[in-house]
Amino acid sequence: MSYQARTKDQLAARVAQDIFDGAYVNLGIGMPTLVANHIPAEREVVLHSENGILGMGAAPEIGHEDYDLINAGKQPVTLLPGGAYFHHADSFAMMRGGHLDICVLGAFQVSVTGDLANWSTGESGAIPAVGGAMDLAIGAKQTWVMMDLLTKKGESKVVAQCNYPLTGIGCVKRIYSDLATLACTPQGLKLIDIVDGLALSKLEAMLGLTIQPPL
Repeated sequence: MSYQARTKDQLAARVAQDIFDGAYVNLGIGMPTLVANHIPAEREVVLHSENGILGMGAAPEIGHEDYDLINAGKQPVTLLPGGAYFHHADSFAMMRGGHLDICVLGAFQVSVTGDLANWSTGESGAIPAVGGAMDLAIGAKQTWVMMDLLTKKGESKVVAQCNYPLTGIGCVKRIYSDLATLACTPQGLKLIDIVDGLALSKLEAMLGLTIQPPL
């Protein structure tokens, strides 16, 4: 049976589905920013950006961008009623102080025990430091990763042990990918859901890892 991977927007909608009403959430640079476009209208979710914003909305319509109002990835954003922007230091105090319920980050690798590597592949010319990702990964009450499950070379990004420089140790609780959603638990990986037509055994073969089936 054939299967179809989730598109980036479908993946963003899948992540948004699990964000609870009233949550304070940071969306990392790159793919995670798409989650803002899929928060259900009836659900109040307060989105945070590392550069000092609370209360972001969906991406602005083309032609209505305000480049004085941008997220940490320098993308124009919208501000919902009651939203605010403030000093960078105050933003990091929120991140480090445990005030964020969830952060959604991209990743190069995630280990079965929830170690996160998302800032460098170790190649020459890479960015010189980990930046605020380490504060988010450890400071948020839950860290979720949103990524394609395989690299362009077909290698698994979920690994037994990361060989890229770490951002945080044991911090990832869930992995939302284009093929499956996985939980990182003390007992190893556990399946939350999988795309139609993809067998668990096939997914395990792709990763080279054992995955516990859902209850």
